[in-house]
Amino acid sequence: MILASVPPLGLILSVLAAAAYALPAVRTTHLSDSGARVWVAAAWLMHGSVLALTLLGEQPHFGFAPAMSVTAWLVAAVYAVESQIYPQLPTRWTLCVVGAVAVLAAFFFPGNPMPAAASAWLALHLAFGVACYGLFGIAVVHAWFMTRAEARIRHAEDPHSGLPLLTLERLTYRFVAAGFVLLSATLLAGFLFGDALYGHGHGWRWDHKTVFSTLSWLTFALLLVGRTAFGWRGKRAVHVLYAGSAFLLLAYVGSRFVTEIILGRTP
Repeated sequence: MILASVPPLGLILSVLAAAAYALPAVRTTHLSDSGARVWVAAAWLMHGSVLALTLLGEQPHFGFAPAMSVTAWLVAAVYAVESQIYPQLPTRWTLCVVGAVAVLAAFFFPGNPMPAAASAWLALHLAFGVACYGLFGIAVVHAWFMTRAEARIRHAEDPHSGLPLLTLERLTYRFVAAGFVLLSATLLAGFLFGDALYGHGHGWRWDHKTVFSTLSWLTFALLLVGRTAFGWRGKRAVHVLYAGSAFLLLAYVGSRFVTEIILGRTP
């Protein structure tokens, strides 16, 4: 379902939010830090308004693009808070690009209406699931920062050009642990209350989404056990984090993309 659920206000806000995200990315060298923050804050507020129209309107919709959009919005929010605590975090023009793409993708592909037989608790269940995406997305961003910090150390570059490596590592796996808790709660709720959440006959099924979600849970569990029991660090831990995040991305966004766009079906 394409462009079927976005009101004119949603169109206006989507275009303005994408433009406000894109400006700091395109004019990186022409904007001051304070000016870039103003534009990103305005983009984030308009982005949130678009999400509210899509997810909380008269006929809520959800799909792979809104899930990506909410994830980008959450990542931007957490990064904004962290940049106040750790001002030495590098400017993330790439997050602005991701935000702009996510807003436009959600406009063109707003997803499908929520099932009429679904429980009122479904929105909370989906919120937990999307929050997982956000937390693991933030963990991936920090893991990338960590990889860059290690590269600076290897090449004897300025070690004070970003956050210390140990701080980045601590932040990364705190987000992984928080995401794992939410992912566990989401899977457990789907297993125990699937029919109540989605309606009879739409509960727990061993489909692509369930298989990839379970694989991601096992991968993140392995990562946390490996770090706690065996002291996994560096590239090994980061690669396991990337693998778990890829499984999680395929679980919902990937399966819904194939269903909605390639197959053209309503899940």
